[in-house]
Amino acid sequence: MSAPSELRVSKDRRLLTVTFPGHQPFEFSAEMLRVLSPSAEVQGHSPDQRVTVPGKIDVTITKMEPVGNYAVRITFSDFHDTGIFTWDYFHELGHEQDARWQSYLDELAAKGLSREK
Repeated sequence: MSAPSELRVSKDRRLLTVTFPGHQPFEFSAEMLRVLSPSAEVQGHSPDQRVTVPGKIDVTITKMEPVGNYAVRITFSDFHDTGIFTWDYFHELGHEQDARWQSYLDELAAKGLSREK
């Protein structure tokens, strides 16, 4: 996947818009990016090690730094900063956004967890 033509964080720091050339923009809430972070801390090293992260409804994006020509590192207001968001991951997440978000909500409910703190 080629690099996005634009990465834009909203003024309230709660939304990231990612635009790839020739595609409609993808909009991601900071909460979604935080709970679906590609970091080992969240994803583990295998599917059974993946962590369901609760209580991030108020998280914001505090910083974004380029990682080579293939990704950005996002720092969130809860200080999580170990996820490397590749262009491929943004593209995949954009196309699977609804299903992944619903899966996250279902996991929260099944584990008795909440999006609230």
